[in-house]
Amino acid sequence: MSDSPLVSDLLQPRTDIWYLVYAKPRQEEIARFNLQQQGFEAYVPLYKKFKKTEQGPVAVFEPMFPRYLFFRPTSSGQSLSSVRSTRGVTTLVRFGFEPALVADALVDRIRQLEHERNEATLQQTSDVRAGQRVRLRHTALGDVEGLVQSVSSKRVAVLLEILGRPAVVQVEYFQVEPADA
Repeated sequence: MSDSPLVSDLLQPRTDIWYLVYAKPRQEEIARFNLQQQGFEAYVPLYKKFKKTEQGPVAVFEPMFPRYLFFRPTSSGQSLSSVRSTRGVTTLVRFGFEPALVADALVDRIRQLEHERNEATLQQTSDVRAGQRVRLRHTALGDVEGLVQSVSSKRVAVLLEILGRPAVVQVEYFQVEPADA
């Protein structure tokens, strides 16, 4: 009796490519830790975002691909069968009976993009640029549009026409959106 493709892949995992697991909601770090405890190399790409706080925008890191992790065995004799019962993991991602395979070059490119994004400042990651038309996101102001004069680390200066006169108003990033959006 011959082994099915799934069983043969679980018995002969490859160390030159990455596999993919689907984690339980918000348990990517738990799954990563437990996979590493079992001797796998595990990777959760993180995405830098800026959240609004009373002190101004603060950088936070969230999974780039929520609920997905890359992992690979560290030795050719290591079985993938333990992955399914790893704490934090829902399932091994498969296409039919075959585990999903991710090329090493793709994971390297994701790491590179992650590094570039995580080194970026708020101004570099923002859609707002000087000279751009924006719409204010304030219910009292309705759909008032203006022109961005300058962008700083905490605020955006927007030129508005108020009562027939030009006026520069300082607002926070989350209070404006591109006018063409």
